[in-house]
Amino acid sequence: MSESSTGSAPRNPDLLGVYCNDHLAAARGGIELVVRMLGRWHGTRFEQPLEQLLDELRAERDGLRATMAALGAPVRQYKLLAVWMGEKLSRAKLNGRLVSRSPLSDLIEFEFIATAVLAKRAGFETLRELAAVDPRIDAGLFERLIDQADDQHTWLAEARREIAAEVFGGRAQAASDAADT
Repeated sequence: MSESSTGSAPRNPDLLGVYCNDHLAAARGGIELVVRMLGRWHGTRFEQPLEQLLDELRAERDGLRATMAALGAPVRQYKLLAVWMGEKLSRAKLNGRLVSRSPLSDLIEFEFIATAVLAKRAGFETLRELAAVDPRIDAGLFERLIDQADDQHTWLAEARREIAAEVFGGRAQAASDAADT
C-alpha cells in the first residue's frame, strides 16, 4: 500500500501551515480586487458576475479557514495585512494616466484575477490530494471548489477577451474558439 493511501499524517505540517496561510492571504487579495472591480463595473454587464465571484471567493476563504482550523494551523495576520497593504499600493501603479483611470487598468485587473483563479485552483488540487492522507481535510469541499474555479476561469477568460478587444481593438474571441483560455 502506498503512503498516500495509508491514512498517515502529512509530512511537514509547519510548511502546510505556511502554504495555507499563503493561499488565505491570496484569497484576501482577490476579494479586495473584486470589491474594487465592482466599484468600476457597477451598473454594467459585469456587475452580476463579479458579485457572484465575490460571494464565491468569500465562501472559499471561509472553507480554507475551516480547513486550517481542522489542521490546527494558525492564521498569520501579518500575511493578511501585507496583502491588504499591497493591494492598496497597487492602485498607485503607473498606467499612462496621472489623474484618471486608464482603460489598461481594466484589462490588467481581469488578467490578474483570471490568473489568480488558476493559482488558487492549483492550491485546491493540492489540498484535495492531501485529504487522501489526512482525514481532517474535506476532499469533497476541495473537489467542489476546483469545479467552481473552472467555471470562474471560463467566465473571466471571456471577460478578459472582451476588455482586451475594447482597449486595443480586434475581436473578442470566445474561449471555446481560442486555442488556450
